[in-house]
Amino acid sequence: MSTIITFFVALDDTAAALVLQTGPGRACESVSFGNFDPEEAVVEWEGLLAGGGFEELVEAGEPRIVAGQDDGGRVVFALSPVLSTALADAEPSRLRDIAASWVRLRAADCEVIDTEIADQIVGDLAALVSDARRQGRGVYCWVA
Repeated sequence: MSTIITFFVALDDTAAALVLQTGPGRACESVSFGNFDPEEAVVEWEGLLAGGGFEELVEAGEPRIVAGQDDGGRVVFALSPVLSTALADAEPSRLRDIAASWVRLRAADCEVIDTEIADQIVGDLAALVSDARRQGRGVYCWVA
């Protein structure tokens, strides 16, 4: 799997959708990672942080696609308000616990994610969400 994953701050869905073809670039506050399924991850993180089962969240339309097709091509999706709030409000120790739980979930599906990398992903995303909330903006994910 070779995937570029960039979580970024945008004013709204319309602004977020504009980055579909080229990515958010330097104009947007962002954090980038690679090589995991971000759509699956945000659903798992929301379940771990705020409750709700994986199937229940997917049936509720999470994550919400704002541009592109969910068929392996480029896509932009929004982080849910529930996940955003839970990430922004979580203490660092809680974020580490979530990262460790996520590593175990992925291992159960034979996907290896290093614990330190998981800590960085979850921690960096929580910081980005906190910054976005202070600006009155949302956090989105661009996948290519």
